[in-house]
Amino acid sequence: MSEAEVPTPHRRRPRYSGKNPRRFEDKYKELNPERYAETIAKVRASGKTPAGQHVPILLDEIMRILAPQPGERAVDCTLGYGGHASALLKAVQPGGALLALDQDPIEIVRTEARLRASGGEESALVVKRLNFAGLPRALAELDWNDGADVLLADLGCSSMQFDNPDRGFSFKHDGPLDMRMNPQRGVAARDLLQKLSAAKLKTILEENADERHADLLAAELAGTDHTTTRSLAEAVRRALPRRVDEEERETTVRRVFQALRIAVNEEFTALDTFLHQLPNCLRPGGRVAILTFHSGEDRRVKHLFRDGLRSGLFREATDDVIRPSAQEMRDNPRAAPAKLRWAIKG
Repeated sequence: MSEAEVPTPHRRRPRYSGKNPRRFEDKYKELNPERYAETIAKVRASGKTPAGQHVPILLDEIMRILAPQPGERAVDCTLGYGGHASALLKAVQPGGALLALDQDPIEIVRTEARLRASGGEESALVVKRLNFAGLPRALAELDWNDGADVLLADLGCSSMQFDNPDRGFSFKHDGPLDMRMNPQRGVAARDLLQKLSAAKLKTILEENADERHADLLAAELAGTDHTTTRSLAEAVRRALPRRVDEEERETTVRRVFQALRIAVNEEFTALDTFLHQLPNCLRPGGRVAILTFHSGEDRRVKHLFRDGLRSGLFREATDDVIRPSAQEMRDNPRAAPAKLRWAIKG
């Protein structure tokens, strides 16, 4: 037998301890939904999000509000895993098109491949790697200069980003303290934290997360070097007074991570730019729906729709936020903080 004919020996997948895999990398069945559909169904039935996937939030409500029709122009400003985009794309065909934006260079390639594999008109889907603050440029490149008929922005981070330790968004699993939605640009959370003064960090914690212990935490954390997510989480816990109970301690850690993530990605700057441009990106009668996940985002959207309604820019806008049902929150606990607002251009 020649050397070229020697069969490659079979290598067993490394075993993990316990009944179920805990590390992201070990969840190979969840990370291959096309092959392990039964496993995915079981994970979702248990109220969990499969690793490497994202469950679209308030999908039925969004589709009812936006009411996309065949032949219309639709925009998904935050493509993510493509759950909302898939529904919009089907609704505007035949004859319509979906423009999908996302700044994440890792996930956008995978999602575009899934959407195109699902069928439909090839030209109906246009995907651009771009932050939603660049929406006017994207519309101009398509000659959609008078805007779109339907527009959606889901401002939350995707589950793929949170769950993958390599992205550094969560302290659930240890990973590099990064948090960049586009890891090819900007400053990682580790580097930002080292550069911040206590005064600047205090402002970030207050404005980005309404953190009640901002003064104390800023004094302890500003200028420190933490290479991993768990290192920072432990530092936050140690900085809090002993009287703070365990639940509040963990909530504080989440708020610190949220505040830093917003700062790293300049999320409020991008959102303010997007909202300022939004009315000019809609055709007359165009519908817009925006999903937010914390008060800083929701306040901005609320004020735009309220002021636009008063000025006549919008002919209709929601009075109250729409929240996920109790059933949806049981099925997808990550939907719990979501708030949906919508408006229709005059």
